[in-house]
Order: sequence, then C-alpha cells, then structure tokens
Amino acid sequence: ILPNLFFQIELAVYTLEHYSLAKTNSAGNISFSTTSGSLSSLKLYQKWILLPQFICNSTIWTQQILSLIYFEGHRNRSELVNTCDRVPFLEHSEHKVDHVNRPSPRLFTSHLPYYLAPKGLKNRKAKIVYIYRNPKDVLTSYFHFSNWLVTFEPSDNIEHFMKMFLDGKVMGSLWFDHIRGWYEHRHDFNILFMMYEEMKKDLRSSVLKISSFLEKELSEEDLDAVVNQATFQNMKLDPQANYDYILKAKNWTRTKEGDFLRKGTIGDWKHHLTVEQNETFDRVFQRKMKYFPLNFIWDINEE
Repeated sequence: ILPNLFFQIELAVYTLEHYSLAKTNSAGNISFSTTSGSLSSLKLYQKWILLPQFICNSTIWTQQILSLIYFEGHRNRSELVNTCDRVPFLEHSEHKVDHVNRPSPRLFTSHLPYYLAPKGLKNRKAKIVYIYRNPKDVLTSYFHFSNWLVTFEPSDNIEHFMKMFLDGKVMGSLWFDHIRGWYEHRHDFNILFMMYEEMKKDLRSSVLKISSFLEKELSEEDLDAVVNQATFQNMKLDPQANYDYILKAKNWTRTKEGDFLRKGTIGDWKHHLTVEQNETFDRVFQRKMKYFPLNFIWDINEE
C-alpha cells in the first residue's frame, strides 16, 4: 500500500525499489536524485527528448515509436535492445542511468508532472512530446493495471477505483492536474501535443508529425517500418517492446495471466462504466476541464 504522502504531493513516480529516486528529507520535502545529482537541476541540451505521460496513457507505445524513429537497429531488428532501455524513465533508478553522459540522442519518458521536471526543460532546447488520451479509457486501463501489478494498491471494483482516480488518490495523483499543468505551461517548453485516439486512427500521419517536430527525416521505407512495428498487434509479439521480459524476471503480477499491452482500444470504458458512473465522471470532467481547449475522442466512431 502506498503512503498517502505521495498522493498529497501529486508525485507521478513509483516508490518501490525500481523507482527509488524519490526521497523525503528531514523537513518532509521530496527531492529527486540521479547519478548526476539533483533531477530538478539536471542540465539539458539539444537532442534531449522527453515523453511525459500519465500512467496507463500511452507510455509503452510512444517508447516504441521513438525507438523506431531514432534507431535503425531497432527498425531492422539488428540490435536487440529493449525500448525501456532506449527510452528509460527520467526518474528511474534500476539501471543507474547516467543521464548526462548517455550518448546522444538522449530519449526519456516520465510520469512526472510539469513542476517536478528538470528546470532546464524551460530553455526550450530539449523537445517534449505529450500524448494525451481520453481519461475514461485511462481510468479503465489503470484499473486493470493496478489490480494486476503487485506494486499498486488493488481495488475491489471500478466504482471504488474511479472515486480514487477522480480524487487524485492514485499513483500519479490527479490526471486533470497532469494534463492541465503541461498544457497551461506549454509556452515554457518546446512541446508537441498529440491525441492518442488520432494516432490510433492514422498512425502514419502521426509518426510523420512527430518525426517532423523532432526534425528527424525518415525515408518511405523507414516510415513504413516504424508504422508496421508500432501497431498494437505487432508490439504484443515483440519481446523488445512488450515488457514481457520484466514479468519473467520479477514476481510483479498477482496472476500469471495478462500483459502490459492489454487492449489499446478506444472506448473500452463503455464496457466497464455504468450509466450512473459515466454521468458522475462527466460532471467532474466538465468542472475540472471547463474552457480547456484540447479536444477528446470518447468513442472509436467519433471523427
């Protein structure tokens, strides 16, 4: 069970052994450290790419897309390197990553809210790709994920989990604050916002948009390889992308059945939320996201 302190300060970071960079000092404040010192003061340079994601948003998918865009050895499968090693978590400590001395390009993902990210991001040299997904599907995916992995507190039913999710009492805290924080401070960063659902509908155009933002040209052949290998079906079969090696290495799950890549569909929430639960969610969403300009797609048939 995770301490309430981490809920209250809105940390989007795991707190067990594999995410042990979060430390509380004698004053009760939270600090982050890496092999190169404080995460908040980490110096960032050009060719640093960050993927800030809320939990169960699109982390594994975007790790794969960036790995395919940047590394020929990943596209042609000549280098057997896992995506979580190519695009490690910024706050991750398991592999003792030296962020500063990693070879360029330095690609990272993170669950951190904007205010806990390195201050150097505001020099606009590093590039940020923020993928956002409709929160009802995030909720649904997170519910299954938290009941499956032993590192999360399980919920008896989705009603209970939805209350915790809407109150920000889950790992990562409040989804609304995470997306609003990054968007409302977008002018401080060199950041591209992409909608998960649009990427699902037209992956090729989305990869082109991302690669253009990153100033990374792809040939037609390379683009085809990225799109083909970044499909959900192919990723489930790809040992470098599906995280299955983690399950084999550690006793992380409550059951032997299940995958890190569960469904990846649009509108799965409709199979889980009752009419009343959906209406409750809508009321909170309208209150929290009033005047928020980004659009959301709630159903696969929406245009």
